[in-house]
Amino acid sequence: MRLTKPTLFTNMPVTCEDRDLPGDLFGQLMKSDPSTIKGAETLMLGEMLTLPQNFGNIFLGETFSCYISVHNDSNKVVKDILVKADLQTSSQRLSLSASNSAVTELKPECCIDDVIHHEVKEIGTHILVCAVSYTTQFGEKLYFRKFFKFQVLKPLDVKTKFYNAETDEVFLEAQIQNITTSPMFMEKVSLEPSIMYNVTELNTVASGELGESTFGKMSYLQPMDTRQYLYCLKPKAEYAEKAGVIKGVTVIGKLDIVWKTNLGERGRLQTSQLQRMAPGYGDIRLSLEMIPDTVNLEEPFDIICKITNCSERTMDLVLEMCNTRSVHWCGVSGRQLGKVGPSAFLSLPLKLLSSVQGLQSISGLRLTDTFLKRTYEYDDIAQVCVVCPFMNES
Repeated sequence: MRLTKPTLFTNMPVTCEDRDLPGDLFGQLMKSDPSTIKGAETLMLGEMLTLPQNFGNIFLGETFSCYISVHNDSNKVVKDILVKADLQTSSQRLSLSASNSAVTELKPECCIDDVIHHEVKEIGTHILVCAVSYTTQFGEKLYFRKFFKFQVLKPLDVKTKFYNAETDEVFLEAQIQNITTSPMFMEKVSLEPSIMYNVTELNTVASGELGESTFGKMSYLQPMDTRQYLYCLKPKAEYAEKAGVIKGVTVIGKLDIVWKTNLGERGRLQTSQLQRMAPGYGDIRLSLEMIPDTVNLEEPFDIICKITNCSERTMDLVLEMCNTRSVHWCGVSGRQLGKVGPSAFLSLPLKLLSSVQGLQSISGLRLTDTFLKRTYEYDDIAQVCVVCPFMNES
């Protein structure tokens, strides 16, 4: 017999107005009904609990509990009774018996009881195999088995999306959908990062000293509803400057989800290691360390570029600055930047101005490796908002 928690008893209240023919008859019957709540007889929920009437559904991540009873129906004593319970899945066979020692004897009309627990970690068909061996009074050894088949269903549908920032930050969006037929209380949804990253949860809104969840105080997920969780991963300090190492990292971490159903039945699900497509930086990565949000029209402004050697060889770099229709670089083009070793970087301050208002794209940088005579062009590095200062004054 499967062991599950009971459910709240529900009834169907029947009422009528005082001037109707039954009068107060229905009200008196509900008050005398032991299953109703005193003073709130018209509520469907009662004060009693209902035992499970069927096997029910078992979901991945929940704990399967079962009561096994072996009863001696004969009028003779049997000896050396050994009860074994195994769980057969599509990939393995697990022993669930609490004890492997035999019971010396079992008298008529007596029984051997056992309760087993198992956290379900696979979906699909499961078969509980109960095997009993014993010896009769005449020394004959007998053996029989019984099979109980049940299905393990998937409780949640988890989808993930990765967003690679200009810096080495990675944003993870996790979409979690409740695909069961009953509501869930989401106790915990966290991301366990890989060894190279630190994680920050972005699922709270600052409110006083304590952050408030974006989903409200009652974290319930109704059937077929979906929630989106957001996390930001940053490389640890010892890996942040190793461009070649971070470049090849595809394993981000795994999600740990804990929920409760009905009367507090807990379920837990851990995803496999989440993997992203490693960004293709090429041999040289150019990113911006500093850029203003807003600049004035035809006024020079400063930016700081970070040039990282992502290859495994030393480069001798030359920087060329090419003007575009809206962006004009200030300074000497074709300047020598010097040698940059593998995984090394250099910070380069540059000055430019824009001759066109609006949201402008910064483009026109070109790096050349003089060792291999290879050129790398960079367009749409970033965007900046250009405004007219005279319009602001008016």
